[in-house]
Order: sequence, then C-alpha cells, then structure tokens
Amino acid sequence: MTPSSSPPTTPTAVRRRGWLALAGALCLGDRAAWAQGRHLLRISTPAVPDDWHARMWTVLREQLDKSASGQFDVQINLNAALFKQGAEPVAMARGNLEMATISAFDIAKLVSEFSIFTAGYVIRDPAHLMKVFNGPIGDELYKQVSEKMDITVLAPIYYGTRQLNLRDARKVSTPADLKGVKLRMPGSKEWLFLGEALGATPTPLAFGEVYLGLRTGTIDAQDNPLPTLKSAKFYEVTKQITLTGHLVDVLFIGVANKLWNSLGAEQKSKLRAAAQMAASYNNENRMADEKQLVDYFRSQGLSVTTPDIDAFRKTVQAAYLQSDYAKTWPKGLLERINATR
Repeated sequence: MTPSSSPPTTPTAVRRRGWLALAGALCLGDRAAWAQGRHLLRISTPAVPDDWHARMWTVLREQLDKSASGQFDVQINLNAALFKQGAEPVAMARGNLEMATISAFDIAKLVSEFSIFTAGYVIRDPAHLMKVFNGPIGDELYKQVSEKMDITVLAPIYYGTRQLNLRDARKVSTPADLKGVKLRMPGSKEWLFLGEALGATPTPLAFGEVYLGLRTGTIDAQDNPLPTLKSAKFYEVTKQITLTGHLVDVLFIGVANKLWNSLGAEQKSKLRAAAQMAASYNNENRMADEKQLVDYFRSQGLSVTTPDIDAFRKTVQAAYLQSDYAKTWPKGLLERINATR
C-alpha cells in the first residue's frame, strides 16, 4: 500500500476504526446467537418437486415461519438427496435427521404390529384411513413407535391408493396374469411379500431408479398412487395402468425424539399444528388429483383397465392370513379396524 493510499492514522481515525470493528463483531455475534437459538429441522424425502408429498413441506415451513418466527431453521431436502428412501428412521434415531415421512413398511421393521397396514385390502379408502390413525388405534400404535424407534408421529398423510403401472400392455384380470412380471418394490421384506401376494415377481429398486428401470426393461411394472405416477413422469415410459387399488397407502410425518424432547410445550404445539396443516394440504390435493388423473393418462395414450378386484382381494388376503405376518397382529386389531366407521 503506497503512502497516498494508507488509511489515516490520527487518533480520531483510529478510534473510529476501533468502534466500527467492535460494532461489526457485536453484529456477527448477535447473528450467530440468533442462529444458534433456532432449532435445526432437516427434512428428508424421496419425493420429486412436483409431488404434493414434496410441496407439503413448504406449507409446514411457511406455517412455522408465521407461528414460531425465528425458532426453527427448516431445511427441505427432496429427491432423496440427503438420505435414501427407507434410511430416514435410522438417521432420525441417530440424531442425523430431524423430520421425514416414514411408511408403515418402515415402521413394521421395528414395530411388528404395523405389518397389518402393509397388507393389501385392509384399509378401505382415505376416510377410513384417517379415522383409524386419528383415533384410539393410532394413539396406541404411535406410543409404540416413540418407544421403539425414538420417533414421534405428528400426523398421518394419505399417500394415495396404489395401482399397477405396466411397461407393456397386457391382459390383467387376476393375480395369475401377473406371473413372471418384474414388479418394482422397495427393498424391505414387507414390500416384497406384497408383490408376491399380488402374483408378480417383486424386484427391489430405489424410487429414484424406477424411471430408468422402466425405460430399459430392468423392471416390467411399478406400483404407486396415480399422482406419483404423474409427478415422477412414469407415464412417459409405460403403456398401461391397471386399477387394482390394492393398498390405500399411508405415510406418517415423524419428528426425531431428540428434537421433540428439546422443545417447549408451545413449540411442540406449533410444530404439530404445522405438520397437520401440511398433511391436510397433501391429502386434499392428492384426492382431487386422483379423481381426474385417469382421463389425463388416457389422453397420454395409456390404456387404463380394471381387473377382477374380488379375485385380487381374495388372493392377497389369503396370502397374508397364511403368513407369519398375521401372527404378529394384535388379537382383535383387524376386527377393530374393520369396525371403524
């Protein structure tokens, strides 16, 4: 630095620079303290951006910004960018993740009673689903999730009614017609069993790999609710949808107990309310989508067929009742579910 460009060194100038440096340090300290005072809320989901299941997290964040301003640092991670599908519960238990949606299939790995909700044709429709999980049955099961998985369930969400989606058109009337069809399923034994019960050859594959798998023929089919089929653009690489309606699927907005237990009563109430608002947003939009998507897929050139639902229901239920899964179902739980109106 040349003498002409050197800062002034008069006592007044020195004092001014000192005060500015001190003010800057205090300002940085205030910002750091404010950031440290917020609760980190990392969210992981395999959902793609256009899915209601992804968009609902923005609803949760915006609601917390209003109701608990400055108290939470909400970080949304889509496309399984943070954790792979199915890895979230372990990450939450270890303190590496604060929030996620977890499936009944994931829960059933540690809470065996939940395997009843992985069985086909147990839940009748979305209204039945919400009455079961927002009532005494849900309360009893959520307590076990907290105790065995270190996760607190804040709200059930309707993921959709799962339908079969095939790469090539074929006649599908009964489960026997799916013999030899490589049906993509997540990798857990519960999902694979469902694929077998449907009559197909279940093939484990991560959600993020399904589009390419359908395009290349690694798999012959996948099963998901219709809104997911659209948002993930599976209709671009498939030719048929068969409306089996084999699983009215539920996910649960869960928060790691490590975070939940660190919150005050008011913060817990606001986080639960935000989660329930997000769930309602998802549910309303998913159900509205399902009502009009059949026509959309037909307009895209897909064949939409309806099989013999009674034949599918009879075959699938028989497979479960004869399996070890039914042995883990609490006595009377199926009857209680059926009686819920």
